[in-house]
Amino acid sequence: MTTPDALQLFYADTGLDPDRTAIQVADALKGCDDGELYLQYAVSESFAFDDGRLKSASFDTQKGFGLRGVAGEMTAYAHANDLSHAAIGRAADTIKVVRDGHGGTMALPPLPTNARRYTDVNPLAGIDFSAKVGLMQKIDAAARARDPAVVQVSASLLGSWSVVEILRGDGTRVRDVRPLVRLNVQVVAEKNGRRETGFHGLGGRYLYDTLFDDATWERAIDIALAQALVNLDAVDTPAGEMTVVLGPGWPGVLLHEAVGHGLEGDFNRKGTSAFSGRIGERVAAPGVTVVDDGAMDQRRGSLTVDDEGTPTGRTVLIEDGILKGYMQDRLNARLMGVAPTGNGRRQSYAHAPMPRMTNTFMLGGSEDPGNILASVKKGIFAKSFGGGQVDITSGKFVFSCTEAYEIENGKLGRPLKGATLIGNGPDVLTRVKAIGNDLELDEGVGICGKAGQSVPAGVGQPTLLVEGLTVGGTAA
Repeated sequence: MTTPDALQLFYADTGLDPDRTAIQVADALKGCDDGELYLQYAVSESFAFDDGRLKSASFDTQKGFGLRGVAGEMTAYAHANDLSHAAIGRAADTIKVVRDGHGGTMALPPLPTNARRYTDVNPLAGIDFSAKVGLMQKIDAAARARDPAVVQVSASLLGSWSVVEILRGDGTRVRDVRPLVRLNVQVVAEKNGRRETGFHGLGGRYLYDTLFDDATWERAIDIALAQALVNLDAVDTPAGEMTVVLGPGWPGVLLHEAVGHGLEGDFNRKGTSAFSGRIGERVAAPGVTVVDDGAMDQRRGSLTVDDEGTPTGRTVLIEDGILKGYMQDRLNARLMGVAPTGNGRRQSYAHAPMPRMTNTFMLGGSEDPGNILASVKKGIFAKSFGGGQVDITSGKFVFSCTEAYEIENGKLGRPLKGATLIGNGPDVLTRVKAIGNDLELDEGVGICGKAGQSVPAGVGQPTLLVEGLTVGGTAA
């Protein structure tokens, strides 16, 4: 799954001896139920261009390890940016806190895989600095040339390359090399003294080449500019309970936040999720099927193996409205008596893994999106979302729309500003009345936060008709 050169980042370049490291890990985890040594070498860079100038450019390199020991429900974790046998030995002393007196038997290692979800080539090395700055300059000039209303352009380019090795107490080694790139374009337009912003971003686990293709970044400009111009004409949103049509793709972030976190194993094992203890029950309207799939090639949330070494795959969470399962890491899966699903994720070597989403989305239905819109006498169409908040225990959420329209007699009307959607995640799923046949995944900008850790994630959904959703507005 990786190259000899990548492995030298841990061993030949640090003085670590592979055999001695394996012995240290085996001794440290003796008597534990689970655990591993997580080695990571990562490089990342970012470029921010604002109003015709390179605002910032950064390059960062990180090396380190995290040693975890699990005994029953207890976890001991120690990490350091010093890749040395002495540092690993000090970390092993921490593991004694949960190991001593426990006498557990180490769980079997993850099954191996020959899958390759992405290239192991370092994307940062293929294009030089001047070309990356040049791309930002072209985006700035092209956006300004599109429309005289454009008064500000911001663009950013981000890339990272992470090499990991997961070493277990039985000597099993799992290795992965992970690329990730992203391009963001933001446009501010002004008319009659009013300013509005439009944004579009894209990326994934591939090389920079795709982002440097003219058609790719020009399309990003078009989408961001169109959103800004539309919002210049937006009117205040009326408030109240109404029918809402959610667009395909990025609006799936509502599903991610309002429902996805509640389907992660730790919350359900502890009984703090609205979905706890409900396997086999109807939790959504007929036709609603939600999956988490980390095995999709080159997607932002995809991984060949998770951060515990378990191969990723497609996990059906809700099928035709019935709750089928949860997303699991190894610890919660063991305690709940089920198999891990490849959802053990961590931000870096400095963080312990936990159940996290990868690419979480609702499958498409059979309805034509045009017919769904035509069926609504009065309501709103939410095309894109910005920020939001959700309470995992209750499922209550608030999301702001960055682009929305009124619906009058089955047709899109005026654009709306200040629209927020307010509801309860599990309740919303029961209010779905029509599911479009136009499933789309987001274009690769999702960032998922949980317990102070951030990881890349994907979302998606088809066009959805939801009845009786509370809309917060700005109209007097």
